[in-house]
Amino acid sequence: MSVAPAVARTRTELAALREALPGEVAVVMTMGALHEGHGALIRAARARGDSVIVTIFLNPLQFAPGEDLDRYPKTFESDLVLCTRERVDVIFAPTPDVIYPAGDPEVRIAAGPLGDRLEGEHRPGHFDGVLTVVGKLLHLTRPDVAFFGEKDAQQLALIRQMVRDLDFPIEVVGWPTVREPDGLALSSRNTYLSKRDRVAALSLNQALQAGAAAGPGGPRAVLDAAGELLAAEPQVAVDYVALVDEQTWSEADSATTRARLLVAARVGTTRLIDNVSIDLGTLAG
Repeated sequence: MSVAPAVARTRTELAALREALPGEVAVVMTMGALHEGHGALIRAARARGDSVIVTIFLNPLQFAPGEDLDRYPKTFESDLVLCTRERVDVIFAPTPDVIYPAGDPEVRIAAGPLGDRLEGEHRPGHFDGVLTVVGKLLHLTRPDVAFFGEKDAQQLALIRQMVRDLDFPIEVVGWPTVREPDGLALSSRNTYLSKRDRVAALSLNQALQAGAAAGPGGPRAVLDAAGELLAAEPQVAVDYVALVDEQTWSEADSATTRARLLVAARVGTTRLIDNVSIDLGTLAG
């Protein structure tokens, strides 16, 4: 029978539990409403580390006014069940006043130029809020390795850059997106989707697959294939479809061999993101 993780609500409780953890410590950071995608991250962390910490914190700093902070699903009891099943050692589940004891911090981590593009253009200040809380949680949990999902590819790229630029002594590991059998990327926000929207949402992954299939034709062919498929779904309002070099995150061009195709769109009232890695090979142009 699995033993439930120890739950820390305060910095003092976390520090005491962290001090007692043996060996290499892995952390998985979440906003709660855990699903099988989080389960896969935790299993990867468990396979790598001797001890696993999961953080559950709905970070107000990364939500703009009018976004879904107030209605974001809060499911701590079922989150605890999943963490118990996956043999998590410690859950850190603080309230905002624990993470931000003086209120919204005046000093934040700036995401830089990449933070203003793509997701950052549509959600100004979002990545500053993400990096600020990730930086704080890395300091508080003191892991050796941190696991993040590739579904949030731009976030992952920025966390890696922050860790490099600010000399965090931590290894960052990206983990492949986990999908439903029909291809929909797992997301806590999928619970917002109506049955009709759920069907329409499949077009995001279908567009990514169409773009990937067009990879030998080069960047323009990839973007055209993905865009045409999304345009055919009236329930989907596209924010962006973009193809970037996986190493530099600059716009993919004829010199790019490995790219990432990204899409963000509203399906009904729900905003979803997804992405896929594409091999453009030597025929790109």
